Order: sequence, then C-alpha cells, then structure tokens
Amino acid sequence: MPHSPADTRILKALQEDGRLTNQALAEEVGLSTSPCWRKVRQLEDSGVIEGYSARINRRAIGLGVLAFIRVKIDSHSEEESELFARQVQTLESVVACYSLAGDADFLLQVVAKDLDHYADFAMDEIRRLPRIKEMQSSMVLREIKPFDGYPLGQ
Repeated sequence: MPHSPADTRILKALQEDGRLTNQALAEEVGLSTSPCWRKVRQLEDSGVIEGYSARINRRAIGLGVLAFIRVKIDSHSEEESELFARQVQTLESVVACYSLAGDADFLLQVVAKDLDHYADFAMDEIRRLPRIKEMQSSMVLREIKPFDGYPLGQ
C-alpha cells in the first residue's frame, strides 16, 4: 500500500496518464517538483510502480477475439504446475495466466486475430501443453469493463 495520501494521488495520476511530466504530475498532486520526483523514485524503487506502458486497442492491431480458457491438469504436484506455468509463459497469444483455487487449475486470457486462428491456437498449442486433463473456452462477446487500473481509494 502507498505510504501517504500524496503517494496515492501520484499513483492515481500516473495510472491514468503514465506520460505526465514530473512538472505536470507535481501540479496535479499538489507537490513541488523535487519532492514529487523523489516520491515517484521511491515508488519505483520499492516495486509499487513496476513500469510504464501504453494501452493498445487490441482490435486496432488486428486481434478481434478475446477469450478465457479454464484449464485442469492431471497432476496437482508443484513440479507439474510449474512446468505448465513455464510453458504457458512462452505462448504469445496468452496475455495473462492465473493459477486458481476451485474447480479449475489455471485461467488463461487469450487473444487471436479471428475465430479460426483462435481454434488453431487452442487445439495446436493449448491442448499440447503437459498434463492437460480438461480445457473449457469462454469467448468474450463484449468488453463491459476492461481492466483500466487498480482501485486506489483514499
């Protein structure tokens, strides 16, 4: 958690616009430039801020399909789970992967150009991962509230 209300204001501002200059950020959060710069550096050094990136519209770059795949694996040993996780990390179309508690072991978020490409990926790549017992795809019909940052209530 941020250590001060100023940290929270900085995080909110940067989460909304990571391209803010230090001057603009300082003005927005009510600090002078030097203390603002120091606070940002502390947040970066402590790992609260992990990096900066641009939000890209997946459709604009030709990725029309967004899907989630729930995966069950045969074994629940730590070694098998780690092997699965390492191999998933090599798959470019998997944009996020989560280890789950419950009736599935993993949840994969996948993008593809179209349904044909998705089907090929699911059958040729996902099905070939080690120890797959079951997989279930859910296609996203419409993004109601895509991820847009973490809640940073004050």
